[in-house]
Amino acid sequence: MFPLLHVSSTEYNWHWNLHPDVLFLCAVLLAGYWYAVTQLRDEIPDAGRVRRSQVTMYVMGVGFLYGASTSPIHELAEGYLASAHMLQHFVYTMVAPPLLIAGVPGWLWRAPLRNRALLALMKRVTLPLVAFAAFNAVQLLTHLPASVDLSLRVHSLHFGVHVALVATAVLMWWPILSPIEELPRLSAPLQMAYLFVQSLLPSVLAAFLTFSDGVFYKFYATAPRVWGLSPVSDQQLAAFVMKFLGSLVLWGFITWAFFRWFERENAESRESRWDDVKDEMTRLGLPLEK
Repeated sequence: MFPLLHVSSTEYNWHWNLHPDVLFLCAVLLAGYWYAVTQLRDEIPDAGRVRRSQVTMYVMGVGFLYGASTSPIHELAEGYLASAHMLQHFVYTMVAPPLLIAGVPGWLWRAPLRNRALLALMKRVTLPLVAFAAFNAVQLLTHLPASVDLSLRVHSLHFGVHVALVATAVLMWWPILSPIEELPRLSAPLQMAYLFVQSLLPSVLAAFLTFSDGVFYKFYATAPRVWGLSPVSDQQLAAFVMKFLGSLVLWGFITWAFFRWFERENAESRESRWDDVKDEMTRLGLPLEK
């Protein structure tokens, strides 16, 4: 699948880089969460409990953001491999956002929405079509060759691209994972349709990367080679990461939505049949068990 492997390659030293902007952002996310669930909670009238699983998911979400931005994957993405670049974006869009949404208790999401202007704005931007369009527009714009080549040369722009990817991914996932009625989830059948369409779109860009006659991104065409991976092979691997890993997550959630819907339909059907039985027993004058 990956032709044109070179024998010679640049030696790559695995190391972590502490980026102050990433460290600061992750620290703010964790400190804000800790303050909200321990201090601010007492000031919110309808605040409920915070489950340990929610704390775990939130910390994991921030951990994935931090890891994707400071680990060797980030260094590979910034200077060597398009495939590492796509793996990093996969974490930013398919892994961290669902964990962050699920990790924040519903009462905490609801607290700022007491502001009517903010509630009205959020109702608009979390509409499935709006959220879907915003996410995919950012995906398309940030993966154009000119955008990728420029962002890889300007660190502040690259950081902004990552923030935009995470923010719009949270919007994209909201109709699937929303924990509050004010900004509701889609019904299970619509969730499946929504995620199915979302799973198709990466195939378009992946096809360009796979079947392109040359290297799509000039930056990676001239980057030092590692592990004997040629620019074309690296590009094909990037397409595989974008298509396969993203689809794996999306189809996992489609399966989850299907079984939740199936179980709910079965429960409602059993309840309806039992109501019919009780009505018939009452009509016949038979006693009901207490």
